[in-house]
Amino acid sequence: MSHELISRSADLKALYDDGFEISVVDGHLVVSNVPYLSGAREPKRGVVMTPLTFGGEATSKPGTHVVHFRGEYPCNLDGSPIAALRHASGDFELSPNLRAQHTFSNKPPPPATGFDNYEALVRSYVNIISGPANAVDPTATAQTYRVVESTEDESVFRYLDTASSRAGIVTAQQALASQNVAIVGLGGTGAYVLDQLAKTPVRTIHLYDGDDLISHNAFRAPGAAAVSDLTARPKKVTYFGNLYGRMRRNIVEHPVNVDPSNIDELKELDFVFLCVDNGAARKLIVEALLEAKVAFVDGGMGVHQVGHQLMGIVRVTTHTPVRPPGFDIRKLMDLSDATKADAYDTNIQIADLNALNAIMMVLRWKKWSGFYVDDEREHHSTYTTAMHLLTSDGCP
Repeated sequence: MSHELISRSADLKALYDDGFEISVVDGHLVVSNVPYLSGAREPKRGVVMTPLTFGGEATSKPGTHVVHFRGEYPCNLDGSPIAALRHASGDFELSPNLRAQHTFSNKPPPPATGFDNYEALVRSYVNIISGPANAVDPTATAQTYRVVESTEDESVFRYLDTASSRAGIVTAQQALASQNVAIVGLGGTGAYVLDQLAKTPVRTIHLYDGDDLISHNAFRAPGAAAVSDLTARPKKVTYFGNLYGRMRRNIVEHPVNVDPSNIDELKELDFVFLCVDNGAARKLIVEALLEAKVAFVDGGMGVHQVGHQLMGIVRVTTHTPVRPPGFDIRKLMDLSDATKADAYDTNIQIADLNALNAIMMVLRWKKWSGFYVDDEREHHSTYTTAMHLLTSDGCP
């Protein structure tokens, strides 16, 4: 991936062609083998790192002039620290693969408001860091022309996730990266769940739904389906798989409903998002996942007309290995057949409540995964629109 990104960006390619040892790691530009003098006036080599900003397939103007540095603090010929670089020192974890001991800040002179490109940024910092070392040894240069092998695993994303590196949450995202998950049902809530999961680094997303995409689905799903899409009547899994396949890989389409013939497939997964409105189907899946000890979250909603207004309740029920003794989540879900719908299973569905339901489900999964702090560890929560009331239950 590093070499592909470098070849598409003029500033990165200029650095590479000029002999700098550059690579792209976890959304950061990494410049290795940068010479400097230590406080003991000894020649050393360090690493400069900065988060990348991309516009499409090529770099755009850097979002920050601050860089990270791995190594001792660079010093002048007399052993004094280079004051023009000083910003902060400590232990900085940019990602599981990148750590630094210092951050440097050296803005370009006015009227510039920042560096125009990454070539200018790298050359500026390397000149300052390496100046004293080069004065002692003219052969001390960051332009080694050494070939840097790309060791980065193939990303699930089709383009670089600069949002995570820019926000400094690459390490937190790794809590999600190894998981294989499934979404059962893409009628409304499930599509919004996919909208969120597609932006995470989960290894694989399995989609289960046997229905076609028709017009009423378009009004309670993310994005905007074209008339031609609806006329073609694709399977929901095909439509949404293609839509989100634009930004990520490893979306596996299953154009079938979950039934006894394929229920065992869910038992091999790390987490399941259950977004069905049929009690009998829910019962089949819930019982199988409980038996297999697979964590899952089940969403539901009920919307009722009160005169000419609506009142809604959104429910999220979760199964994890850690829950209160005797807490049976099956009592909180409708597991009856479709003819005996409860308060959560009316026919009215509204896009904003579908989206809210999905967000609550994804938040619960992210807390379970360790992405968010989870003090409550609730296993059942509801939100009522009329009273703006959020409840939680089933806390260990």
